[in-house]
Amino acid sequence: MHLRSKLPNVGTTIFSVMTALANEHGAVNLSQGFPDFPLDEDFKDILNQSLTQNVHQYAPMMGLPMLREQIVRLVREQHQRQLSVDEVLITAGATQAIFTAIQALVQTGDEVVILDPAYDCYAPAVDLVGAKRIHVPLNAALGLNLEKLAQAINEHTRMLVINNPHNPTGRVFSNSDLSGLIEILDKFPNCLILSDEVYEFINLSGRVVTMHQFETIRDRLITVSSFGKTLHITGWKVGYLCAPTALMKEITKVHQFLVFSVNHCAQYAIARYLENYQIESIRELYRRKRNLIQDLLAPSRFKVLSSEGTYFQLVDFSEISELSDVEFSKWLVQEVGVATIPISVFFNEPFHKKYLRLCFAKSDEVLTQAAEKLCKI
Repeated sequence: MHLRSKLPNVGTTIFSVMTALANEHGAVNLSQGFPDFPLDEDFKDILNQSLTQNVHQYAPMMGLPMLREQIVRLVREQHQRQLSVDEVLITAGATQAIFTAIQALVQTGDEVVILDPAYDCYAPAVDLVGAKRIHVPLNAALGLNLEKLAQAINEHTRMLVINNPHNPTGRVFSNSDLSGLIEILDKFPNCLILSDEVYEFINLSGRVVTMHQFETIRDRLITVSSFGKTLHITGWKVGYLCAPTALMKEITKVHQFLVFSVNHCAQYAIARYLENYQIESIRELYRRKRNLIQDLLAPSRFKVLSSEGTYFQLVDFSEISELSDVEFSKWLVQEVGVATIPISVFFNEPFHKKYLRLCFAKSDEVLTQAAEKLCKI
C-alpha cells in the first residue's frame, strides 16, 4: 500500500529522543519541560472531593462555567482586561488550543509568520492547512527583529504566532519591542495574532508580557494559556483560549469535532483550587529556582545567559566544545549524565550558536545533582 505522509518532514521529537537517552544512560533529565513537584495538598484534597461530585460525564463543550468565570477574573486582575465567559474556551492543553485556532482561522495559501526559535507544534499545524510559513528569526540579542518583521508581514499575512515569555530562550520581549510590533500590525488589520502565553505567570522580568494590554488588536487577538504550566499539572492537559466572539464562533466549530469537551473532573478541581490560589506565588517559586541553577553553574565552563521568564535556562558551551549543539547534547547525556535540549531544533533555518536549554522546574536536589556533573566538565 502506498502511503503519502501529510507531514513528511516530521519525525520523533527531540524531547522524546533526549528523554529516551536519559533513561538509557541513567542521566539527570533537564530536557523535557515539566515540573517534578508533588501536587499541592490543598489541591489534592479538592481533587479527592471532586470524586464524590457529579463530574464524571461530558463537560459543557466550551468548558465549565465556574472555571471560565475564574479565568475571566484572572485576566481582569492580572492583565486589566474585561472578558466575558463566552470569550473563553477550555481546551485539552495549550497545544490543542493552538492547533484548533490555526485549523479554524487559517486557509490554504495564507501566510503565517512564526518567530524562530519556535516551539515545535506551530509549524505542523500550519502545514496541515496548506498555508505558507514565513519564519522570522529573533535578533542577535534574542529580541524581536522589528525590521525583518516589517518586511515579512503584509496584506497576505493571515496570522502572526508569538510566544512570550519565550520558549526556548527564556526571554521576555521588551515593552518597546512589543509596541513596535503593534505599530506594524496596526497597518494590517486583517492579520490575526495568536499569542502563546503559557508562561504568562512565570514572568521574572517585571515587564508586561501579555498581548491583552494592546487595545487596538483585541478584535483579532487569540491568547493561549496552560494550567499545566501554572499549576504544575502538565499531565492533566488542561489549557484555555481567549478570543473575541466572532473568532470564537469559528474556533469552537473545530473544537467540537476535535475533542468536544475536556476532562470534567479536572476542570472542577481547578476551578475550586483557583478560588483561593495566589497566582503570584508561582513567580517567586521559579525566581528562586532560576537563581539556584545560575548560582550552581557559575563555577562551570558554561556561559549562563539571561533568563527572564519561563522555567528554562540557556547556557552557551562554545568554550567547551566545537561539536554542534545536537551532537554535544548527545555527548552530554551519554558521557556526563545530564540531558538537555539543543536550541537549533527550534529553528527552521540552520542555527549555529552553541546553546543548550535546561529546564529548572525540578527539585533542588535534582538541580544540584545536574550542576555538579556539569561543573566537572
